Amino acid sequence: MKKVSKIYTGLVFLFLYAPIFVLMAYSFNESKSRSKWTGFTFGWYEKLFNNEEIIQALINTLIIAAVSTVLATILGTAAAIGIDKMNKKFRSVVMDVTYLPILNPEIVTGVSLMLLFIFLKIELGYTTLILAHISFNVPYVILNVLPKLKQMDRYIYEAAMDLGCSPFKAFIKVVIPEISPGIVSGALMAFTYSLDDFVISYFTSGVESQTLPIKIYSMTRRKVSPQVNALSTIIFIVTMTVLLIVYLKDSAKEKKANTLKRKVESV
Repeated sequence: MKKVSKIYTGLVFLFLYAPIFVLMAYSFNESKSRSKWTGFTFGWYEKLFNNEEIIQALINTLIIAAVSTVLATILGTAAAIGIDKMNKKFRSVVMDVTYLPILNPEIVTGVSLMLLFIFLKIELGYTTLILAHISFNVPYVILNVLPKLKQMDRYIYEAAMDLGCSPFKAFIKVVIPEISPGIVSGALMAFTYSLDDFVISYFTSGVESQTLPIKIYSMTRRKVSPQVNALSTIIFIVTMTVLLIVYLKDSAKEKKANTLKRKVESV
């Protein structure tokens, strides 16, 4: 049974990652063809770094993702703390409303936000893109922070104030460290969704504020350049590197905690 489980798991991972590895391989293909291998080259990477349109779209994407993530994380964390303090009935209603941006089809959200910005006479551009990204990122932050608030010991905050901390200092020194894993995971999810979003960005972007997904979509009307393969390969490698660093850091921290626990138990 274990052998079958391993084979099944291997097939699932192969299905998920095989297209990415094919894309990575063809980013080094000398030909533009997506079916023939004509030779190894770094030429597409060189052309990518000289392509001002793609680089500008990437910069736009990173700026919008970074700004919207920071603001969404602050708003989402504050909202989660407020929701946690509500009575059970009112909290249930608020949580149902919080789920709406997640369950609502993106095309509906995108069109409605575009109409709202036009009604308010806000010119489509960086501002509207950031506001749109904040609107769909906040619920993910809330849903990541709330479980950590529920797990937190309620008396730690009161104990900190009894020991002389002001409410604000107790919040910064006690509550934030306790819920920081939820804040970090919410911020990472927000950043990822912001980088990946196409539909909502398509309806709320301006001419000068196109993100990378929109730029790639406009390229699909013609033949997609292998430069996109090169860019996708770089993004994948950077993402995997960051995940590996986080994993190694968490493993080292866990190992250190287990070593300290064993020392305490042996005393």
